[in-house]
Amino acid sequence: VQLQASGGGLVQAGGSLRLSCVASGRTFSSYSMGWFRQAPGKEREFVGTINWSGGSTYLADFVKGRFTIARDNAKNTVYLQMNAVKPEDTAVYYCAARPSTAWNPRSLTYDYWGRGTQVTVSS
Repeated sequence: VQLQASGGGLVQAGGSLRLSCVASGRTFSSYSMGWFRQAPGKEREFVGTINWSGGSTYLADFVKGRFTIARDNAKNTVYLQMNAVKPEDTAVYYCAARPSTAWNPRSLTYDYWGRGTQVTVSS
């Protein structure tokens, strides 16, 4: 599975951004997906995850109420809708896929990673 994330950019605090991640291959619905981020000088951290159907999601506490994760299996795409962004959301955002139908917040369970897209939030 190859993953390509896009949609990053510069946004003002309080604004919105939608990240997309397109997966190659025909078995996208066999994978649960996750979003992670890494800020300069910090370790990669979990942001959100979604099961194979999109019917179940789990988000990190620091984005609950602001971010949502969704997927469109017909388009082999997973989304991260970011609302009410804060300067501390500035990071490179990565999408990842794991060969399981159930979501999981642990990065070590993901086998495939995209190259990341930069999100910068100005104050």
